Amino acid sequence: MRHQIPLDAGSRAGTALPNNARSRTRQVTADLASKRLCIVNVAFFGLPGAPDRRWVLIDTGIPATAGTIVRAAAQRFGRGSRPAAILLTHGHFDHVGSVQKLAEMWDAPVYAHPLEHPFLNGTTAYPPADPTVGGGLMATLSPIYPRGPIDISRWLRSLPEDEVPAMPGWRWIHTPGHSPGHVSFWREADRALIVGDAFITTNQESAYSVMLQQPELHGPPQYYTPDWHSARESVRRLAQLEPELVITGHGPPMRGANMRAALNLLARDFDRIAVPAHGHYVESDTSHELQPRRRAG
Repeated sequence: MRHQIPLDAGSRAGTALPNNARSRTRQVTADLASKRLCIVNVAFFGLPGAPDRRWVLIDTGIPATAGTIVRAAAQRFGRGSRPAAILLTHGHFDHVGSVQKLAEMWDAPVYAHPLEHPFLNGTTAYPPADPTVGGGLMATLSPIYPRGPIDISRWLRSLPEDEVPAMPGWRWIHTPGHSPGHVSFWREADRALIVGDAFITTNQESAYSVMLQQPELHGPPQYYTPDWHSARESVRRLAQLEPELVITGHGPPMRGANMRAALNLLARDFDRIAVPAHGHYVESDTSHELQPRRRAG
């Protein structure tokens, strides 16, 4: 069973950021917003009313949500406004579900880490999900989730080495583990961090928790994480940044001292808190190398 790190919902330092109940859009900073799409979040970078091609979409949600994303973009930036770029934290189905339709509609380049390109150019499918980690309905259903690959070669680009396209002041950080080319986005000026699924703020294994969105800090979704050694190092790298606010792929955005304390605890005690007790991709306790393990019992 996954160990959770609950955040004090009554503390100013640890509360989730306000949510617009009608649109499920959260204003995170003046130029950042997060929108929940069923089980996953997308993020918008750009000031409200930003001109055409002066804003960015980060991740694209599950399939069939393109219309919802377009309407949210129109509400924030103006009808017909198009992004300068679409950025992907990684290529799992719940983060790229609408990417092809949006890229074609907006004629927008799509940027991802080169190690994610095989999953995005029609070459390679992701490893199978691992329902043996247990923990709830989402994990049980994971074998039926799409593994790809999809083919968006026409729009696909590699992230530049030293910058984030159309996001001045930001840099990307390679945070593998949940997927080989997973990246997070970091802005030093206000210590803002967009982490995809490197860590999350809800118990994604549980359909009940996904529905309620109770603020809790967790490692990456267990049923879709094949490299726990890299996932551990990625969380430690992100915790060392001491972020002020985080936008995650699952769960509400969080900010403040309680969030940082929980993240540091997750980094220090990752094996106990985040790694499942058993599963096909669970790390060997003796060799510290990724090996398939039999399910306990």
